[in-house]
Amino acid sequence: MDAALKGHPYVKSGLDIACWDILGQVAGLPVCTLLGGRYGEGITLYRAISQAEPDAMAESVAGYRGQGYRRFQLKVGGAPEVDIARIRAVAALLEPGEVLVADANTGWLMHEAARVVRGVGDVDVYIEQPCLGYQECLSIRRRTDHPFVLDESVDGLDMLLRGHADGAMDVVNLKLSKLGGLTKTRQVRDLCVTLGVAMTLEDSWGGDIATAAIAHLAHSTPEELRFTATDFNSYVTVSTAEGAPRRVDGRMAASTAPGLGITPRMDVLGAPKVDLS
Repeated sequence: MDAALKGHPYVKSGLDIACWDILGQVAGLPVCTLLGGRYGEGITLYRAISQAEPDAMAESVAGYRGQGYRRFQLKVGGAPEVDIARIRAVAALLEPGEVLVADANTGWLMHEAARVVRGVGDVDVYIEQPCLGYQECLSIRRRTDHPFVLDESVDGLDMLLRGHADGAMDVVNLKLSKLGGLTKTRQVRDLCVTLGVAMTLEDSWGGDIATAAIAHLAHSTPEELRFTATDFNSYVTVSTAEGAPRRVDGRMAASTAPGLGITPRMDVLGAPKVDLS
């Protein structure tokens, strides 16, 4: 695909994942086996908490805890004083063993990110992708001792190597569609394993099909380097495939059936947009 079209990883991702599904079905093996094996019985999931007023975000923790989640990702990236209050309100309710990530999704300018990390200096929280550019994130990383996650800045092997050499992150967020599918994400994942960099394994968004692909990638990743993953089909109301992974007490597992282990619901997805036959 790269020889025919440069860039556009989001377009290529679905095609690449479909090829892995076909390979698994032909070989009679689940995709996770083809990607490197099956580590552990299940995958620990996080729950994203949508941006709202501090008290409302804190109140949602109890409900998500009741669903088995023990890792929470706060969507921040707004006014610094409000984001400081958001982080503090949620952190105050956490129980032993629970993990909190404050994900700005590139939303802060450098001076705003600097205010936030200083304002929560005594809070046990991970800081994820505070600013748009890599250099800005690196600057914030160097002025805080919070564990640091890079997401949008790492879109290939070159940026992973640069970030590792600079000591820019403790965890990296790998998204299938950002990297172009399972093939390239596996390459980056395997390099993370070699370098000892922990990973969040997910995608930009999705439903049953994306969740199945995430599950196979995550289940084939050594447990000690698997920071967390996402069950996107818990966030949506329409099922697009049968046999997709389901959350059980805050965890999910990849299918043991050949390929992705799912059957797309064509009545839901609709008629094909392109016919290459």
